[in-house]
Amino acid sequence: MGGLEYGNPNQRGRSQVQDKDKNIDGQSNLGLDKHWHLSTNDHEICLTEIEFALFRNFAAFSRWMDDCAACCHTSVHPCNGMDYAVLNVVRMHERAKSISEIARLMNRNDLSNLQYSVRKLVKAELIEKLGSNDHKRGATYQATRQGVAATDRYAEFRRELLVSLTQSISNSEENMNQVARVLSLLSGIYDQAACVAASHRSSIGTDDA
Repeated sequence: MGGLEYGNPNQRGRSQVQDKDKNIDGQSNLGLDKHWHLSTNDHEICLTEIEFALFRNFAAFSRWMDDCAACCHTSVHPCNGMDYAVLNVVRMHERAKSISEIARLMNRNDLSNLQYSVRKLVKAELIEKLGSNDHKRGATYQATRQGVAATDRYAEFRRELLVSLTQSISNSEENMNQVARVLSLLSGIYDQAACVAASHRSSIGTDDA
């Protein structure tokens, strides 16, 4: 009777431990502790998870572009995946584009690196410069015949190797559209935050001369 009324002491001890392993919603608290100096609450944890996903995706995306470009490239002048990303943007809609327009489409402000990629593509005869050499602001670039062939090969490899995998995702179009909207929104948020951060940049360690 005492066991029925008061419960087994060992059982009560296990129940107390189990209660500590549950939160107020009855969900288990066992698992990884995701709190650290960048993740002090649930919202920061979610944002940090997104940022780490971005790190991993950017690294994987860069490897993919490099390897796919290596499959397509036939010129003796080396071009990497980012160069091919620029090449694909140049060919977009079969319309010549200036460096400033390429930068805007790719949301890049590292113009020196972008100009270096453009020079590599010109040297590889994948794009050509239009307009007067004396007026750099008026210069635009378009894909050459070799550039069109290279981007066609890139598109073929992309369909065979990448698109075939993304199509296997359940509701792939709907899910990818939602991801694209969220990433586009986040890019604007990060740009705004970067602008504010730049206005508060520390002068410590800078050259006063």
